[in-house]
Amino acid sequence: MKLSVVFTTYNSPVWLQKVLWGFANQTYQDFEIIVADDGSGPETRDLIERMREETGLTIRHIWHEDNGFQKCQILNKALLNVRTDYIVFTDGDCIPRKDFLAEHAKNAEPGYYLSGSYYKLPMSTSETITKDDIDSGRCFEVSWLHANGLPRSRKTMKINASPFWAKVLNKITPTKCNLKGSNASAWLDDVLAVNGFDERMQWGGLDREFGVRLINHGITPRHVRYNAICVHLDHARGYKDPEMVKRNKQLRLTNAKEGVYWTNFGIQQLLIDGYQPETDYALERIMQLNITQPNE
Repeated sequence: MKLSVVFTTYNSPVWLQKVLWGFANQTYQDFEIIVADDGSGPETRDLIERMREETGLTIRHIWHEDNGFQKCQILNKALLNVRTDYIVFTDGDCIPRKDFLAEHAKNAEPGYYLSGSYYKLPMSTSETITKDDIDSGRCFEVSWLHANGLPRSRKTMKINASPFWAKVLNKITPTKCNLKGSNASAWLDDVLAVNGFDERMQWGGLDREFGVRLINHGITPRHVRYNAICVHLDHARGYKDPEMVKRNKQLRLTNAKEGVYWTNFGIQQLLIDGYQPETDYALERIMQLNITQPNE
């Protein structure tokens, strides 16, 4: 099964390079990468071109002009450009462990979405990580992380659980299986059936709201919290807006209560407004499945 890996970036080429080094080390190699670029400058484009040549990865760069924080819109544009049936979502600041894609592929099953987590690193550790640390896998070893600035914590099972304990912990964890955009996967048909991400939402819970609508559409969440591992590089969040977070939460709660699965502010609105993807694969699935706005 071929995968499409979709993640966003914005003017963070140093972090993006580390993420792409992580994908160059994957044991599961049948995948394409779609970098959903929310308006970065030419440095990001130049990096992607260099990394294509350096790694041999299939990296597609979907870009639009900088118009403020428009993560949902660039994600929907990226989704319209996928060329596979299964999508792995992550972020441009999350380095995947070498078995990250293998775990998503192994656990993919019709009728489910998968949701993992990430292990958050402080800035000092984030800056320390080199290509060799990623190639060797050292940056996923708790002892190495502690030696390079990570504070001591009892939560290390989220990064160093054995395969046996990962399976057990995924079943018994009390953590709700909310969809986390930094580490999740879903079938393209299910993503299209809920019309993708709601473009009214900016930072704060946009991925979780997307997961609520998938659940309302009949999709069951499943944890890969302890087996699909990535580490999160630190960064500032100057775009954080408490009022937007509050509005996003209210929309999510309303959709959960009322069983809403479709947004009128998603993928098909982009098409109505004239967006032209580079490939017809997702468009053909929309037509084959006859996906239209409910009650039309």
